[in-house]
Amino acid sequence: MAENMQHLEMLGITKRFPGVLSNNNINIQLGTGEVLAILGENGAGKTTLMNILYGLYQPDAGEILLKGKSVKINSPREAIALGVGMVHQHFMLVPNLTVTENVILGLSRKILVDLKTAAIRIKEISDSYGLAINPDAYIWQLSVGEQQRVEIIKALYRGANLLILDEPTAVLTPQESKELILLLKNMAAQGNSIIVISHKLNEVMAVSDRVTVLRDGEVCADVKTRETSSEALARLMVGREMTRHKREGKSSPGKPVLELQEVFAKGDKGTEALSGITLEIREGEILGIAGVSGNGQKELAEVISGLRKVTKGKLCLNGKESTNHPPIDLIKMGLGYIPEDRMHVGTIPSFSIWENFILKDHHKSPFAKGTFLQNRWIRSHSSSLVEKYGIKTPNLETPTGRLSGGNIQKIVLAREINRNPKTLVAAYPTRGLDIGATDYIHSKLLEARSNGIGVMLISEDLEELINICDRIAVLYDGRIMKVMPVEEADESTLGLLMAGLSEAAS
Repeated sequence: MAENMQHLEMLGITKRFPGVLSNNNINIQLGTGEVLAILGENGAGKTTLMNILYGLYQPDAGEILLKGKSVKINSPREAIALGVGMVHQHFMLVPNLTVTENVILGLSRKILVDLKTAAIRIKEISDSYGLAINPDAYIWQLSVGEQQRVEIIKALYRGANLLILDEPTAVLTPQESKELILLLKNMAAQGNSIIVISHKLNEVMAVSDRVTVLRDGEVCADVKTRETSSEALARLMVGREMTRHKREGKSSPGKPVLELQEVFAKGDKGTEALSGITLEIREGEILGIAGVSGNGQKELAEVISGLRKVTKGKLCLNGKESTNHPPIDLIKMGLGYIPEDRMHVGTIPSFSIWENFILKDHHKSPFAKGTFLQNRWIRSHSSSLVEKYGIKTPNLETPTGRLSGGNIQKIVLAREINRNPKTLVAAYPTRGLDIGATDYIHSKLLEARSNGIGVMLISEDLEELINICDRIAVLYDGRIMKVMPVEEADESTLGLLMAGLSEAAS
């Protein structure tokens, strides 16, 4: 790593939004060939700061210097021209185009584009950094990790030598995350400067040379990674000692509240996604579903919640058959559902906070009398949930989509748990959340368990599953490989089962 020259300096950066001071007089530096991690809780101002560097926002105050020269970046096009590239959390690729077509999209103003020359250049970039991407492959054929590499190639093809990655491992499997860390280290060694926005402490420790910690829109620490620890960074990030919530003592589960018997279902492409799933969840227990993304988790959650048809088999909810019942019936039968997509399935982003709180019960007493909403009752109910669940919001009228991911997830959790379900299905409830919000979600799931609710927790985070579940089932290729008590589960055993190695099941 060459520390002799500052590639980037952001000095006194301030950015206000209505009701929020997102960045307050922030200073950061990045050396040439250095990997800087910007760490902070949801809403700490990390993404806003990087959107300013990439030209998506304009700062209200402050200055940006690239290689010692003051620059004004008015748009992403100007950022790219200055050698700044950004890989967003949600990729911006066209699925039915090839890698080459995606990389050059928007670059050429000519009618005829030389795809062959572009493909050769992409192959050179891919080989140079060990990206291993076929220029002729279609995006829809690639895994999520490979699609992310295409986004990196896109930035490098345009001449980026300063790369910003926003929550780069949020959608990756553990194996893909390790590969990305090696790739970023290799890119830095070749002279590229890299900023990683993250809140995953183990990954920050593994990939970065230095860490800048943001809290409430301000820099609260700037440390060399080798001189700190995960625990110290956690304290800096949340401003207090972290006591992590874990399952305590053996569970004494009651009667089954959800049963699946030989359940089959098709995926979106018409192929078999679930192949004979048999499971049960009992009162007062958390059953974890482990597996690499794309092995039937989405379909399993949708089958239980009535969003996908069962082609064969039977489901029972709270002792009554629920196979292929519509969602409204399942809600009445006592099902709570925290979906994977909190923005579009869990909430309506343009609706206010109070509207999202009553989505499932707006027609019932005490929220409604006949056809009229009881506004005073709704506001009192919503205010108490905001306070009880620690939701950070300017007011109850704020559109839910304007909140941070952690706060949106708390709204979904508050609504679902407050309805006192018999069974709660939680699909990736902590994905993309910071350490404080994650720990809070864990505490609420454990509280639901102690109140006799049967919880199904779908997650790719093995540490999360081992910490709070009573039993863990491993899903591979639409089948249950094994169900085991958590005492028998460790990361290597689960990892083998997640890879489809049935020897681990014996």
